[in-house]
This record gives sequence, structure tokens and C-alpha cells, in this order.
Amino acid sequence: MDDADYENMSAFSCGIDKLDRFFHHEVKECVRHHYLAAYCAFVGTGQIVAAFTLMNDALMIGSQTEMEDFIDDLRLDTDNDIVDFFNRQTSYPAINIGHLGTLEEYQHRGIGTSIIDLVADTFSKNRQSGCQFITVDALNNVNAIRFYLKNHFNFQTNRDMTCLTRRMYRIL
Repeated sequence: MDDADYENMSAFSCGIDKLDRFFHHEVKECVRHHYLAAYCAFVGTGQIVAAFTLMNDALMIGSQTEMEDFIDDLRLDTDNDIVDFFNRQTSYPAINIGHLGTLEEYQHRGIGTSIIDLVADTFSKNRQSGCQFITVDALNNVNAIRFYLKNHFNFQTNRDMTCLTRRMYRIL
């Protein structure tokens, strides 16, 4: 994002106050301090229709029970050779989509899914760094959870069922 993009973010609204406040007031400072990288998607008029952030992450499994659940879930999504490799690791490199919002009037048009697919393709095909998963801390509401489940994310744990966000991951 450049200075004009930050200025144009003041008109951006995805309809979720917490995300809108972040994009309006915090994103520039987070980028300046190298905490994350921020990106926008535009329509032909130059209007920002979506914004998202990326940052390095690691998927960490907290207990033996969570590890067993994690491995069982992986067996449903991939072959046993890969699962056996994951079973020998203690942490898993990931890219985190820290914030993802689509302009209200452009929601339900596949823009968020396209962004997730772009991130997945970038980190699985370009191999710029080791990265086995995409992680998100999804807002714990029906729409956000449904969106991420539809986009092949799984819950990392059930310990956060009553929290404001749910930790989720997608294998690359």
C-alpha cells in the first residue's frame, strides 16, 4: 500500500467495526513497524474493494490431545506420507491472514475467496519461504466461520469456542 491507499482506506467499510477501525487507524503504523504487510484489491475505478494483511506465523499444537486431533484432521485432507512428516514436527511454518475485509457492497462475490486462493497459490507454488499452512484468527461469528470453513480451513483447537476469535488453519 502507498500513501494514497492509506488515505483511501478512510472510505473503506466492510461492516465490521473492529476491522474498519483497524484499517482506518492502525494498519499504517503496523506496516511501518514491519509487523505485517498490507494489501488492497481494487476495481477499475480505483476504488478499494478489499483489504487484507499478511504476516509470518507458526502453527503450534498445545497438547497431546490437540496433536492427535490435528493429525486425524490432516489424514482427511492429505496422504499418509505427508501426515507422517507432520507428525514428526513440533511447529509448522505458516502465513497468517491477519485481517481480511471486503467492501460491504462487494461482499458475497467471491473476492475474499480469490484473495485466499491467491495467498495459497503464492506460498505453495512460488516457494519463497517454507510455509505449510495458512492461518487465520477468524472473528467468532457465524458468517466469518462459515466463510473460512467453505474455504477449506479447520479449527486448530476447541479451547477458543467462546473467545472473540477462533484459530483456524488450511494446509497448503
